[in-house]
Amino acid sequence: MDTTEILIKIRKIVRSVDIESKKIQKEYGVSIPQVLCLNFLHDSTNYQSTQGEIRKFLNLNSSTVSGIINRLERKGYLARLPKSGDKRVVNIALTSAGDKLLSRIPSLLHEQLSERLKQLDAGVLQQVEEGLETLVTIMDIEQVDASPMLTMDVDLEESFDNPESEY
Repeated sequence: MDTTEILIKIRKIVRSVDIESKKIQKEYGVSIPQVLCLNFLHDSTNYQSTQGEIRKFLNLNSSTVSGIINRLERKGYLARLPKSGDKRVVNIALTSAGDKLLSRIPSLLHEQLSERLKQLDAGVLQQVEEGLETLVTIMDIEQVDASPMLTMDVDLEESFDNPESEY
């Protein structure tokens, strides 16, 4: 069997994620990680959460999440609110502008993939998982951290604002 076809399929997946990321950035002015942050707030109680909870959800380091929150706040898509009863704690809240933006952004690739994977027969889903596990092992990338979202995790402003950032 020629391995070229496998490599082409992997490249198609990577390229699709890259294309989506660039399209969202160009058309809506936000990165995929920023969209995921807004979605998390939208799904949170009272449309609010702490920076730590956002960080855990996105599986990104604190400085990267700070940059994402700072940019979204500058754009008016979220606001920092002191927690009632404890002014030392700040909640991050989705604004009406952020909610409006989310309503315009189409379903992301990882959301579509997740729904389609759920529709697969358990045996087929197991085969997909085993095949991907084999690729991860062959590529020797088991130690690489990754979130459950398909994203290039590239926030160009973050890269320039924070040289320590991996995103």
